[in-house]
Amino acid sequence: MRDEMKFTPHGKHLIAGNWIAGETTFTSEPAHGPAHAFSVGTPALVDQACKAAEEAFWSYGYSSRAARAEFLDAIADEIEARGPEITEIGTQETGLPEARLEGERGRTTGQLRLFAQHIAQGDYLDRRHDAAVPDRAPLPRPDLKMVQRPLGPVAVFGASNFPLAFSTAGGDTASALAAGCPVVVKGHSAHPGTSEIVAEAIHAAIARCGVHPGVFSLIQGGKRDVGTALVQHPLINAVGFTGSLAGGRALFDLCAQREAPIPFFGELGSVNPMFLLPAALAARGAQLAEGWAGSLTMGAGQFCTNPGIAVVIDGPDADAFIDAATRALEPIGAQTMLTDGIAAAYRAGRDRVAGTKGVQEVLTSMCDMRNATPYLFATTGAEWFANEALGEEVFGPLGLIIRVADMEEMRTIARSLQGQLTCTLHLDDADTEAGQSLMPILERKAGRVLANGYPTGVEVCDAMVHGGPYPASTNFGHTSVGTLAIRRFLRPVCYQNMPDALLPDDLR
Repeated sequence: MRDEMKFTPHGKHLIAGNWIAGETTFTSEPAHGPAHAFSVGTPALVDQACKAAEEAFWSYGYSSRAARAEFLDAIADEIEARGPEITEIGTQETGLPEARLEGERGRTTGQLRLFAQHIAQGDYLDRRHDAAVPDRAPLPRPDLKMVQRPLGPVAVFGASNFPLAFSTAGGDTASALAAGCPVVVKGHSAHPGTSEIVAEAIHAAIARCGVHPGVFSLIQGGKRDVGTALVQHPLINAVGFTGSLAGGRALFDLCAQREAPIPFFGELGSVNPMFLLPAALAARGAQLAEGWAGSLTMGAGQFCTNPGIAVVIDGPDADAFIDAATRALEPIGAQTMLTDGIAAAYRAGRDRVAGTKGVQEVLTSMCDMRNATPYLFATTGAEWFANEALGEEVFGPLGLIIRVADMEEMRTIARSLQGQLTCTLHLDDADTEAGQSLMPILERKAGRVLANGYPTGVEVCDAMVHGGPYPASTNFGHTSVGTLAIRRFLRPVCYQNMPDALLPDDLR
């Protein structure tokens, strides 16, 4: 039984079905438990993995939807078979609690199975047919058929804050494999053991389903040269990335600078502002403050949908909201962050906000090492406009309240925003007109607009959009969560007067 076994990482890369050791190693830095040595990736290994992915595409890219659905389900099965081992290594490496890892594992297997169902249904193919009109004047119309076809090998970069759902077998990998695209994953150094055991599950599914082993490779570690080699490899056709704005923008630029540029689907971050309208604030300000505090500090604030900004109209109700938020945040103790680097960046962001002119410190605390404690600041609309840096994401449990004079200034704040993953309205019936005045602005700013909720927690389903205008993501026309994510790794092909025998199976 697998649940009676203990997983000990061997530290090798998985390249086209073979576990390969590197010439040099790096050591993991777990939040607790033993550290392990892992091989360091190289451009040569990237080249090997990309060539194997291209070779696999000639069979996998032309396999049936049923076969790919079976493969996705098999990956989910193999991940579940390693459940306790994944939880153990994942909690050690990240410091996340067991319940969080178990929930994220369920999301990971759930989205694999969702994509299996999605491709089996076939709607994503967007099949179209314009029949020939041979007697049309002045010229006849040919027979035209269109269908979505897979791009080819795809590169995926694992995310630091989701060791399962946005990493080795996460949404990017699942949607690319569903589309028919082999995947080369650059594992995140924050959780290499978790990446390895999930790669082991994919490897087992490959053997179980008889899939070409080049369909998946995992390369661990490595410096900037490995990421550069991956996104600029001529056999890579698209890149999926979840991470920082600076890192994502650098990779985006590399993709654009290629001799043959390719799409870069980066989800880069957001401050996810909430707009608290007057009637709602007056009627349930304390309740809204408590809900915000819970969302703001969930998982040490390490969610890309963390609602870091609350916009309120100044006055007694705003004062009461700030007092309630302070009371809700004060008892929340230190939480372990994912890496030392993320913790250091959080403290730097705190110092940047605290040092900005016109910003009031409402709740301060002490955090060091790999810990994070909540911080709360307040400012005015005028100071927000004067300090562009206040609109930059602080990755962690830090909240900023913006006091505005009236609804007109609130709308002006909304118009000043950069692209966001989410924007939220808290409103009651009496706020409907004010909400209507904000909606045209917010839907231009965000990929998801919420009413009377909190954006942490992204449902994996058909209607979900997890993306938005830059810098929330680099391609506002797509999503990294939900079944629409598959469209990133497809392109439309039109077939003119093509004999049925030469058409793809999905068009016959």
